[in-house]
Amino acid sequence: MQYVSFAQLQAKLGSRSRSAIYVDLAKGRLPKPLKLGRRLYWRESDLDQHLRAMMEDQDV
Repeated sequence: MQYVSFAQLQAKLGSRSRSAIYVDLAKGRLPKPLKLGRRLYWRESDLDQHLRAMMEDQDV
């Protein structure tokens, strides 16, 4: 199982700002992260699945 850090998430989302990512999290547009210590991580498979579903919704 691979995990994505916040910096990797930003790169995956096209260099979105930190505040924009937190807004997306608050509105449920991104899957909930796993907090380890003071850092946030996302399961890469969950994130990829979520982004794929968002792209499919836009194609309709």
